[in-house]
Amino acid sequence: MKFSVVVEKDEDGYYVASVPELPGCHTQARTLDTVMERIKEAIQGYLETETEKLKECGRTELVGVQFVEVQA
Repeated sequence: MKFSVVVEKDEDGYYVASVPELPGCHTQARTLDTVMERIKEAIQGYLETETEKLKECGRTELVGVQFVEVQA
């Protein structure tokens, strides 16, 4: 299965990865390589425990990320 993963960098320099299709499925790490390993583990754990919930809700698809500039 393929999932979209959103990776951000927080104020402390940690990479934070989340899966929009799987509510509550997220992790963090100091390096990008490690956060990608950990998010795969998090997805596996999610699928093992929440498969029925995922079937009931259906899957959404991340279309893209857009940047919007506004005056503050």
